[in-house]
Amino acid sequence: MTTLAAVAALTLAGASACGGGGGETTGATGGTALYDRLPDAIKEAGVIRFAGDSHPPYRIVANDGKTVTGIDKEMQDALGKVLGVRTEISIVNGLPAALSGMLASRYDAFNGPVKDTAEREKQFDAIVWMVSRTSYLIPKSGSAAVKSAGDLCGKRVAGTAGSIVEDQTKRLSDWCAKQGKPAIVFIGLADTNGTILAAKSGRADAAGMTESGAIDAMNKEKDAFTYVTQSDEQGAGIDQLAMLVPKAGGLGPVMLEAFKEIFKNGEYQRIVDKYGLKNVAVDEPKLNTAAVR
Repeated sequence: MTTLAAVAALTLAGASACGGGGGETTGATGGTALYDRLPDAIKEAGVIRFAGDSHPPYRIVANDGKTVTGIDKEMQDALGKVLGVRTEISIVNGLPAALSGMLASRYDAFNGPVKDTAEREKQFDAIVWMVSRTSYLIPKSGSAAVKSAGDLCGKRVAGTAGSIVEDQTKRLSDWCAKQGKPAIVFIGLADTNGTILAAKSGRADAAGMTESGAIDAMNKEKDAFTYVTQSDEQGAGIDQLAMLVPKAGGLGPVMLEAFKEIFKNGEYQRIVDKYGLKNVAVDEPKLNTAAVR
């Protein structure tokens, strides 16, 4: 990946917890070059409302259920600064709730990471800002038989229902079949925390997630887990992951320009470096890539 400009310090004034919707709000000031291009509804509200499920290290939700830290928070802070509006994260129960909430105009965007598909692009603009690299978190107590992703054939894998991990696990299971091995049993759950608990409790043999998510879980419980990563041969590393924005609101093209700005000013690279996303980062953000594939 091309080295970007040096990182500028990011300080947003006026941060405060959001009351309604159970989210967290970050302050920003209007008047940026992109502000005038925002939809009127967002300029009037002065805030972009993001939906987000619990998904460390993208969204790390505190015990109060409202305070959010992690990749998503920092990315949205950076985008809000260049757009000149506040950003707010409201915690929802999984991907279906985020998608339906956006279509019902309760939220303006969802940062996933979620797969960009032609079907989703019928209703949402998709700003691609990373690619997938799926890993499987393995409890050390049961890891003797799992030395690589191929060893998961015939085992139970927990993952977030409807997520990219579910699709990637199916590809891995297809690879197993081609090798003459038994299929993987996928256990769909609401969020990443639930998948980790399933693996810890023995309900599942592994928890599927992004590689950065697996590294984050290992860092928190150093003696509890190991992980294996799905190879390109097994179907990984080819999906475009995106922020989704409802087409009806008109925010998508402006959000693309905001992403371009944080690539240019170094904020994207800072976040990539901080959270170990080098292997899944992209050189530039793109809009609606599924439509042209």
